Amino acid sequence: MNEFKISSNPNDLDIEVIHSFMSKTSWAKNIPLETFKKSITNSLVFGAYNQLGEQVGFARVITDKATFAYLGDVFVAELYRGLGISKLLMQAVVSHPDLQGLRRFMLATSDAHGLYSQFGFQSLENPDIIMQIWQPNIYD
Repeated sequence: MNEFKISSNPNDLDIEVIHSFMSKTSWAKNIPLETFKKSITNSLVFGAYNQLGEQVGFARVITDKATFAYLGDVFVAELYRGLGISKLLMQAVVSHPDLQGLRRFMLATSDAHGLYSQFGFQSLENPDIIMQIWQPNIYD
């Protein structure tokens, strides 16, 4: 685990690496680079780096830093999966000083419930109160 570093400094991010990965995901397919950069600028970001300083993982939190946060865009590069990097990222996220004492911290996942439940996330108790405007093909 000591071979990987987690940083919340946006200046450490390799935007091209992250954008390349994100633009191929189901949730941000074809996201324009400028839109992605704007999302980084307006979020609390976490990067995972190998010993060479190469970007191997990422997480982004949209928050007011007082009452609410939404975790999104979490990924670990395929070659680095299974090494505990997602747990390192999540530990950094949930322990970040700006994310303490929040009334609600949300995320959406289709396949990583086991990971997130280790950090206190659980299924919605009352999903009928949550609404959304969802445009899954907005970047096409």
